[in-house]
Order: sequence, then structure tokens, then C-alpha cells
Amino acid sequence: MRPALLTFDIFGTVIDWRRGLRESLRRHGTELNDPEFDQVIDFQADLENGRYRSYASIVASSLVHVLGIPSEAARSIAVDAGSWPLYPDVRAGLGRLMRIAPCVASTNSDESHGRQMQRSLGFDLTEWICSEEIRSYKPNPAIWAHVASRLGARFGRDWYHVSAYADYDLETARRLGLTCVFVSRPHARPGRADLHVRDLHDLAHRLERA
Repeated sequence: MRPALLTFDIFGTVIDWRRGLRESLRRHGTELNDPEFDQVIDFQADLENGRYRSYASIVASSLVHVLGIPSEAARSIAVDAGSWPLYPDVRAGLGRLMRIAPCVASTNSDESHGRQMQRSLGFDLTEWICSEEIRSYKPNPAIWAHVASRLGARFGRDWYHVSAYADYDLETARRLGLTCVFVSRPHARPGRADLHVRDLHDLAHRLERA
């Protein structure tokens, strides 16, 4: 079945989350190993479950509390997170996918991160729907409900949700009845999915043949 709508997790699926954070920290004289990265994103997830605050604020707090980064440096890193590197397949892969169906970001991020990321991408996605707009974070299904309302879409199998994170992202999408696409990124959290792909080129190739 060809999709009527494609929604995408951004950090870790489209943006190389670990590489971007690692390079930003290195510019401030701090190295980041893999276990520390997991601690950082798990700390962020805990904050996202509490009272709403901006994603930049959450990123900064995670760097201060987990890594001991000075608050000014942490804030500088956090506000620029949307400029972190894209995975190499993303520009061409998303370009192909946008010829198949609307491509929408449904992301735990701020609106400013969307402007940064789409500037790096070189074109705009169909929509950028983020936590700042909804005042809530995934895995709260409110973000998918907002996408449905904005686009006039209905939950169903012709809505594909694409993510490298099965734990907090694809699990909710599956409960909503969406087709779940797991992307095997260098840092990913595998789990139940309807379709497993290497990258966005692989996904585009499969959907073009559907």
C-alpha cells in the first residue's frame, strides 16, 4: 500500500543526533561517549514527561545535569540543535518521498529547530509540527492528533510513521493504527515495526515500487 501521509521523527532519524551533539560538545572541550549519550537522551525523556518547557531548555538541562557542562555553553548548544548534520541519505531520500506523499515532521523540538533543519535540508517539508506548538512531547498521542487535525488526516494504515526509535515513538504510532517504519540508524532503539529499512533511500525505493 502506498502511503497517503508520511510523518517523521527528526532527532536521530533525520538529524544525526549523536554526531551533532558530540561535535557540538567537542567545540566546547568535552567528549561524549555512547553510554553518556544514552544518559542524556533518557534524562531529556524524563523532563519531557513533566510540565512543558521548550526543547532547547530540556537539552540544556540535560547537558548541565548529566555531563556537568556550564549552563551558558549548554544553552548555546541547545538552541542550535536543528543545525546538526543530516544523515547522508536525507536530502535525496526525502526529495523522493515527497513525490510519493506529503512529508510532515512530528517532532520533539522547537519551531526554531525546524527552521534550522529545513535550511540545512534545502527545502521545506509539507509541515513542521513540533512540541512547542502543541505544548507536549511524544509519546503523548496529542502530537499525532494535532497532525491529523492540521492535515485533515485519519489514523489508519495509509499513514506511515517513520522513526529510528521504537520505544517512545513507534509504539504510540502502532497503538494509533498507523503503519510503523523503523529506520536502522547508528543510534537506534529497535522494536516492533511493520517495515524495517536501512535509510530513507531504501524506504523511497520500496514505496516507489508499491
